[in-house]
Amino acid sequence: MRYSFVFLLILLLTSCDYFNVKKTSSEAILKEELETFNWNDVDEYPSFSVCDSVLSKDEKTQCFQETITNNIISFLQDEKIVVTQDVNDTIRLGFQVSEVGDLLLNRSEIDSLTVREIPNIRALLDKSLKTLPKIYPAIKRGQQVTTEFDLPIIISVN
Repeated sequence: MRYSFVFLLILLLTSCDYFNVKKTSSEAILKEELETFNWNDVDEYPSFSVCDSVLSKDEKTQCFQETITNNIISFLQDEKIVVTQDVNDTIRLGFQVSEVGDLLLNRSEIDSLTVREIPNIRALLDKSLKTLPKIYPAIKRGQQVTTEFDLPIIISVN
């Protein structure tokens, strides 16, 4: 009887751990969820209203980039730039589209010959971006997010 009482007592004390329920905090769930998805990819790329008819993500991306490129080239052609040497250059522009749809030119990689021939090229690029239509920001998991991207622009002035 005594042994059975001790055995029962030991069994009772060790079995209490089986009834403990581990609680998973919402912070732990959030942390695990944030680690699982790719931050470098968005569900919907930034867009203009002219790109609404396009359905696929790749075509929308291409439409967005073409709209910016065409706007910049059209603006520069209207400026009637005069140069002493022909300028054929590919400039790389680094953009950021905020979660509210504001476009910001972060950086521009422009050849020194182009800068020498067109000293106000950066100001012209900034001005051309102000003439863009309304931008709809990128969407990630139903939330509007800030995105960054690079865009090559071919400049040809004769």
